[in-house]
Amino acid sequence: MNEKIQMQLNCPMPKFDFDMITLGHGSGGLLTHRLLESGVFNILKNDFLNQQHDGASFQLSGNLAFSTDSYVVSPIFFPGGNIGDLAINGTVNDLAMCGAEAKYLSLGFIIEEGFLMDEFWRILVSIKNAADAANIKIVTGDTKVVERGKGDKLFINTSGIGIIHQKANIHHKNIKAGDVIVVSGTVASHGIAIMSLRKGLEFETSIESDTTNLNHTVLSLIEQFGNNIKFLRDPTRGGVASVLNEIAELTQLGFSLDQKSIPISEQVEGACEMLGLDPLYVANEGLFIAVVAKEIATEFLLFLQKDINGTGAAIIGEVTEENAGKVILKSRIGGRRFVNYLTGEQLPRIC
Repeated sequence: MNEKIQMQLNCPMPKFDFDMITLGHGSGGLLTHRLLESGVFNILKNDFLNQQHDGASFQLSGNLAFSTDSYVVSPIFFPGGNIGDLAINGTVNDLAMCGAEAKYLSLGFIIEEGFLMDEFWRILVSIKNAADAANIKIVTGDTKVVERGKGDKLFINTSGIGIIHQKANIHHKNIKAGDVIVVSGTVASHGIAIMSLRKGLEFETSIESDTTNLNHTVLSLIEQFGNNIKFLRDPTRGGVASVLNEIAELTQLGFSLDQKSIPISEQVEGACEMLGLDPLYVANEGLFIAVVAKEIATEFLLFLQKDINGTGAAIIGEVTEENAGKVILKSRIGGRRFVNYLTGEQLPRIC
């Protein structure tokens, strides 16, 4: 059994009135009150959430970053995690990519009638574990229930606010020719972990999602290297290729990649070949791309590789003045090709 899931099962579920979610749980009445009191408020309790107000009041000092995201992943439980920790990690990481430490999050549930209480509880526990690991507080939220067939078990929205590190200066305008492209670990694990469970595509694999919080890792890098870190982005939907195409278009610089340098596990690469997928377009959830000044690239890489979230980090390319606005990949056999935007939807409902 997956270690994360085992940790969830060791947390006893309270006694609920029903073994599944009913429309009454979204009525705003007694069942809603009991669901929130016994479930959400009980496990996520803190001084802000305990006020049970329509919003949260707090003070922050400094430059702020704000982010929001919605999670509709299918299936909601997958090797290495579930929709709950994915939602928390995703918004924490989006703030980290701005150079910010996440402080407070909101949490919104849209639950389909008939969703099992024990599954909802497991997700709540994973949310609690992820929030504690990222050292953030969930301070407000919302719960809605839709009729059976009008949703798909559970959708989650999270919004987060954080304080930008004083040494951070993350912006695509800082990128220039000669800068170096670093990826923090092996690519495509999350998307392939999801695909391994999809109906009609099931295959035997031990691949797990890489979902995790990256804020501690990123903040330590910013503290060490400051504005020599030009740009950060987590390559979720659309993968590494889509992120680099976005930056190339914004900067009108060329981004040159070396396929031999891109870290990917043998199992993930084999699965991609079997499914006919290019790993550069496959989603990641515990990975980031950094564009850094050339003079600190080696030191940056060695520093990152000492971190638990950077053991597989590698330099995968450089920024050039050639092929402005384009991403070019040098293949293992020496050929070169354009890596364009993904056309259509390669992996639906991946995050």
